[in-house]
Amino acid sequence: MVSTFLSSPSVDVSQIRLEIRSLQAQLVTWRRQLHQRPELGFREQLTAEFITQKLQEWQIPHETGIAKTGIVATIAGNRPGRVLAIRADMDALPIQEQNDVPYKSQHDGLMHACGHDGHVTIALGTAYYLSQHRDFSGTVKIIFQPAEEGPGGAKPMIEAGVLKKPDVDAIVGLHIWNNLPLGMVGVRTGALMAAVETFDFTIVGKGGHGAIPQQTIDSVLVGAQIVNTLQTIVARNVDPIDSAVVTVGEFHSGTACNVIAASARLRGTVRYFNPKYAGYFAQRIEQIVAGICQAHGATYEFNYDVLYPPVINDGAIADLVRSIAETVIESPLGVVPDCQTMGGEDMAFFLQEVPGCYFFLGSANSEKGLDFPHHHPRFDFDETVLGMGVEFFVRIVETFR
Repeated sequence: MVSTFLSSPSVDVSQIRLEIRSLQAQLVTWRRQLHQRPELGFREQLTAEFITQKLQEWQIPHETGIAKTGIVATIAGNRPGRVLAIRADMDALPIQEQNDVPYKSQHDGLMHACGHDGHVTIALGTAYYLSQHRDFSGTVKIIFQPAEEGPGGAKPMIEAGVLKKPDVDAIVGLHIWNNLPLGMVGVRTGALMAAVETFDFTIVGKGGHGAIPQQTIDSVLVGAQIVNTLQTIVARNVDPIDSAVVTVGEFHSGTACNVIAASARLRGTVRYFNPKYAGYFAQRIEQIVAGICQAHGATYEFNYDVLYPPVINDGAIADLVRSIAETVIESPLGVVPDCQTMGGEDMAFFLQEVPGCYFFLGSANSEKGLDFPHHHPRFDFDETVLGMGVEFFVRIVETFR
């Protein structure tokens, strides 16, 4: 059954224009076609072909093959003005879908489990509407970006010049968000999402018999002490006014219950909002690893990767998005002003280059069972959000000066 704007009694969508409401059935069709054919980062060939076909059909100028599969469409308004970019990511995840729906993923082991199929659909709907209604100032560049889930497509697209010719003055993007009910908007000035960094280290000890520990250097013991001590970084080294997370997600060691393991490998992630901590965690974590290994006579191999910086919104653009949210969504709880997550996003790289705003658009509907979290094998969202997203972007374009 195709979702309609009347499907969720908790959201009043009367302020969404009729021309966009009339697109809803088509938006749902596009989204479901994309959902059936998920692709991993930098391999989004079918997705790119789908987008290109639509842009050609609507005679919208565009460039393809940017950072392998990225696309940029350009739409000029009827009046001169500044250049606004809209960004939509388009990759999927290596997850086996467990939803029993007619539009279930047809690619084994792959799934749009984060809503990027919805992001592409909203961007396409926005492109179509703007191409038919050019009564706005300036130019809009719609950026269809590959590989947000990894290894990251924003930076190579920027390096390829997507923010140039014409030069972009500001950028916006949204994330369909199942952590908020349908229609609720999360937007804030400053840090919205966290920096993403990872660490990977191997402790090299000396193996031996579990009954003769004095002949060994126990890598499990060393690793356990490191795990405990890493938690002191946030508790005792980070300003308590700031938020940060150090998580050890993997600890691999040993082959038998009566053998002291010669080595142990640990992997984890670091998240923080405040840019002042860039470079700090890498140094502090290695200090702890080195110190504890030395104390026990072990050695180590250490690797640290900086993936994405924090997503930091510009105050003026965030205010613009917030003001539109307050008029589009008629609900006393429609806008969450201080919404944050320790999740990361490479939209951060665009926001380092030009002022902009990334925001969350609530898509969960518990009455329909559409409230599983992102990256879950049963993730799905209320498709009512598609038309709402188009309305948001169109109004941002019409308001941006």
